[in-house]
Amino acid sequence: MKLTARLPLLLSICLMGIQLQAQDMLTLEQAIALALKNNYDIRLSRNDSSAAMIDYKYQNAGFLPRLTATASKTWNNNAQKQQLANGTTKDTSGIRSNNLPAAVTLQWTLFDGLKMFATRDKILEMKELGDLGVKNQVVNTVATVINNYYGIVRQKQQLKAIIEQKSISEERVKLADKKLSVGLGAKPELLQAKVDLNAFIASQLQQNTLIEQLKIQLNQLIGIDSMTYYDVVDTIPINDELQLGEIRNNLSLSNPQLQIAQKNISISELTYKERRGELFPVLYFNSAYSYSRTVNHMVINTFTPLYNRNNGLNYGLSLSFPFLNAFTAKRAVQQARLDILYQKISFDNQRTLLDVQVNNTFKNYELQKRYLTLEEDNIKLARENVFIALERFKQGVSTYIELREAQLSLNDAYNRLIAARYNAKLAETELMRLKGDLVK
Repeated sequence: MKLTARLPLLLSICLMGIQLQAQDMLTLEQAIALALKNNYDIRLSRNDSSAAMIDYKYQNAGFLPRLTATASKTWNNNAQKQQLANGTTKDTSGIRSNNLPAAVTLQWTLFDGLKMFATRDKILEMKELGDLGVKNQVVNTVATVINNYYGIVRQKQQLKAIIEQKSISEERVKLADKKLSVGLGAKPELLQAKVDLNAFIASQLQQNTLIEQLKIQLNQLIGIDSMTYYDVVDTIPINDELQLGEIRNNLSLSNPQLQIAQKNISISELTYKERRGELFPVLYFNSAYSYSRTVNHMVINTFTPLYNRNNGLNYGLSLSFPFLNAFTAKRAVQQARLDILYQKISFDNQRTLLDVQVNNTFKNYELQKRYLTLEEDNIKLARENVFIALERFKQGVSTYIELREAQLSLNDAYNRLIAARYNAKLAETELMRLKGDLVK
């Protein structure tokens, strides 16, 4: 089964709460599921998308009226002195009163140049842009996990090749020591065999350390403890059936980056509609219910009421038209129009860059497949050559130099084979990442 065919099951695997215990086998599917659950970049991207989702839940709020209630109460304690025209003087202190005003006001935008409709549609586009951002981050993270996982498998295969080479060197040491003991060999042969053996022992130690370091990097990527121990598979499966036409088919509908670029064009067009709406008058429906109560405990003027209350409902329409505002709205419209052009150019640029990436990556994919086929045949020849050279050396019909050269050729063949297999996998993963098909 192909990797991409199995990846749709990853979300259900992720919900199972995978926990790695000591000496477990970590499959690629498990590593990807852990990354989907724990990877920090994906979690940050989902957080950004959640913020857009909150706005989306209230996308119709712009069509609703604004309702405001206010209330206050004031206590007064005044001193008042009056001198009337007839010579009468009134001088009183301790005049206490209180006032209670309250109001409920409503303002409803009836027309604003269709700006509210553009804003609602823009919120929807922003929400979808957030979803595409998560998808893009998921695809990139999954590609990184695949490359890191098979990077470990590659070094594991390299370790296996080193161990095989070390066993050949151990056999060389035994044969050289045996020949020297019976007087048919020379000490330099034994010394060189031991030097080569020590080199492979050192390579094995270095390879073990490299594998552990790569595992720590993968642990950080999939969000588990850095000291968690596990093993990985031994093979790197290659999908050798990818076709360039299938990769390029509907690329603009599947590649997350192109989808994001298209979405940015839609958002910039809606922003342009918002800015154009600011050139039109705004019609409001206004209404208010007000209440006011004043209580005077003492008055000097006999015409001043001790108790006064006013309440009532009023409503009407108001029209606001921006005749002149330093051409702010006009400049905003021009800038929004330029932003549409910028986003379209950016989309065309990304599309051409993606086309170049797909073509170059597919050529590399085809090249690595040829390399892999060649090196798989070559490793058989190198192994047979070492076997023959070892048998000839045992029979004394060849020198240790011939055996050593055959061993070095086998070592080079292993390096090329493992590199070709890993590079083919990298090219395959990159093609699927560009297509956007790593995760369904």
